[in-house]
Amino acid sequence: MIKEFREFIMRGNVLDLAVGIIIGAAFTAIVGSLVADLITPIIGLITGGVNFTDLFIVLKDGATAAGPYATLEAAKTAGAVTLNIGVFLNAVINFLIVAFVLFMIIRSVNRLKSGLDKPKAAAADAPPTTKECPYCYSTVAIKATRCPNCTSELK
Repeated sequence: MIKEFREFIMRGNVLDLAVGIIIGAAFTAIVGSLVADLITPIIGLITGGVNFTDLFIVLKDGATAAGPYATLEAAKTAGAVTLNIGVFLNAVINFLIVAFVLFMIIRSVNRLKSGLDKPKAAAADAPPTTKECPYCYSTVAIKATRCPNCTSELK
């Protein structure tokens, strides 16, 4: 069982998946910081100083202190039940940024692949420059009238 497990872990797909998950987690941290530290403050500045993190609706006051609450953290500390609109908006912005970056990466890979396939397609569409000798089966230039190997006359 240990041998099978080791073989399973060492498969290329499992290692690729593990690397992808680790890079994805690091990328998520970067996007989270981008949204929280750069994009959200700019949007807040445009909307008149609204801090999206503290954009919430109190559904039920907390047991330890009654509202209104200045921040989401104060509402959570008081034990209030809240509808966290700002946290949701940050998550949507995170998703859109990740989706856009993945779109750009996949688009670039597809363009690179199609760019690599074009020379093959162009070579396949080009007229042939050689022909095969019917007697010795060697490759001969298309304009040749005699085979350079067997000296047979070519039609």
